[in-house]
Amino acid sequence: MSLTGGNRNDVTQLLPLLDKIPPVAGVVGRPRRRPDMLFADRGYDHDKYRRLLRQRGIRPAIAERGQPHGTGLGTFRWVVERTISWLHGFRRLRIRWERRDDIHEAFLGLAVCLITHRHVQRLC
Repeated sequence: MSLTGGNRNDVTQLLPLLDKIPPVAGVVGRPRRRPDMLFADRGYDHDKYRRLLRQRGIRPAIAERGQPHGTGLGTFRWVVERTISWLHGFRRLRIRWERRDDIHEAFLGLAVCLITHRHVQRLC
């Protein structure tokens, strides 16, 4: 995944994100490189992206603006916001001081390891 500025629209990174999906092993045959279906919120509601997903053989399940979603996607709300909140608990990640993106991503990986360790400790 590429590192972009905070003021970029998420939908601009949809296709590059799909291109970076690694092969999924485990099933006999050629490894899969794309999902069958893509769930997305109303921010991705645009005919251009629906068309591009269908051209790639991916069925879009994108909520339409002004309509109820109906797919149960809202069951897991605030997962991303909660995770970003946990990451902001690490002062060095709250404001990006690093000029090099590889160093910033290294600190991000370290923070994710620490968050995971804390959750595993609660389970044990």
